[in-house]
Amino acid sequence: MIDLNHLDDLARRLSDLVPPGLRESREELQATFKTALQAGLAKLDLVTREEFEVQRAVLLNTREKLDALEAAVRELEQSRPPEA
Repeated sequence: MIDLNHLDDLARRLSDLVPPGLRESREELQATFKTALQAGLAKLDLVTREEFEVQRAVLLNTREKLDALEAAVRELEQSRPPEA
């Protein structure tokens, strides 16, 4: 999940970029930025770091098995007598 503290910090930074004349409603701007960020991130199909690492490990394991199978097939093909 997205850390809400990061969203708060980002919303605060965005509101700091607003020109001084418009900063009177700073809290409202921060809330608006935070809501917009949450809505945008909610639309993304994100996974947690843990889920990513699990899938990465599965993929690496699968890659190793595939490489071993490809090597075994090459050996079998090389040891087979040529067809006439």
